[in-house]
Amino acid sequence: MSPVHRPFLLRVLPLLLGVLLAGCAAPAPRDAAEGDIREAVAAWSRTPPAQLARIPLEGWAYEVSAVRRDGERATARAELRYRLTGYDRAAAGSAREVLLSRDGGAWRVTGDRAAPGAPPQLWDQGPVEVVEGAHALVLGAGGSPQTLSEVAAEAERAVPAASAAWPKPWAGRVVVLVPGSLERMAQLLGRPAAEYRGMGAVTTGRVGAASAPADRVVVNPEGWAELSAAGRGVVLTHEVTHVATRAATTARTPLWLSEGFADWAAYRGGSTTAQQGAPALGRAVRAGELPAALPADGAFAFGGDPQALARAYEGAWLACRLIAAKWGDTTLVRLYERAGREPLATALEETVGGDLPGLTLAWQASLRQELGAP
Repeated sequence: MSPVHRPFLLRVLPLLLGVLLAGCAAPAPRDAAEGDIREAVAAWSRTPPAQLARIPLEGWAYEVSAVRRDGERATARAELRYRLTGYDRAAAGSAREVLLSRDGGAWRVTGDRAAPGAPPQLWDQGPVEVVEGAHALVLGAGGSPQTLSEVAAEAERAVPAASAAWPKPWAGRVVVLVPGSLERMAQLLGRPAAEYRGMGAVTTGRVGAASAPADRVVVNPEGWAELSAAGRGVVLTHEVTHVATRAATTARTPLWLSEGFADWAAYRGGSTTAQQGAPALGRAVRAGELPAALPADGAFAFGGDPQALARAYEGAWLACRLIAAKWGDTTLVRLYERAGREPLATALEETVGGDLPGLTLAWQASLRQELGAP
């Protein structure tokens, strides 16, 4: 998920007045009790909670930004920073509230929780179970052990499949979160549950962020349960491919290329035909509704017509499938790399030797040929 940049207000005049009124006066001393509270949080946060003992953590620390007292109780607003050892290239962050009470004159931490408006961490939803393999760290809370085992096994297969499709350097390891329900999945992502209903999994992360923490693949256990064994493989390989290609993906990358490439990687090497993998688009083509253009970015937005969304994903997959078949897998990878750092027109000219209208015509012809007959 891309970071949200909120506008800010420059309070120039009040700042100047504050300087004039304060002159050279020393800053007001910090309340002694606040210092004790900060020290209590620092002492408490030196060791991760016992329920996280099985998770490979490093750099665990709470940085207090504000303290609010109410008699014998207090709340410290803090930023939790940590890394998952072997997976995160940079510290992950989480806005938290640390709760304290005064006992016998000393402040003691009684617990912590997600700050208002901030999404919870997986461990806020219950005890965390851990399955770690050669390629994946799978963390679950509140769900069935069977689902956790299934996801872990599929993740071990998905990482090599993504690496085969994307032979460029990447971590080659993935973190997968398995909450106990669709609602809890939505809580982790800070979005309405309706946006993820029917989905098997999603990936979080910042495009083009080579130094960001590792992406998290978040599984919807309810959507996962509805998938066939083959469907689970496709979904998880698709999401892991997003992780693999993250550093090469930027705001320039068209979604038909990023989503289509992930599906191409997921279906690659299998026997799925165009008609089997693109049923919604096939029905449209046979009804005479041939797409006039490759799917626009807006076509991939969730919450609208599910059939239109399916057609967008299917059309994107078939576009990338066409490029790989006509110009080769290596050309498709090169196109992906170049499209993230230069205009698409330039990337197409330097890879397939054509332009977007030409690619669109070739794609439309392939749709007629592969989907036009029942």
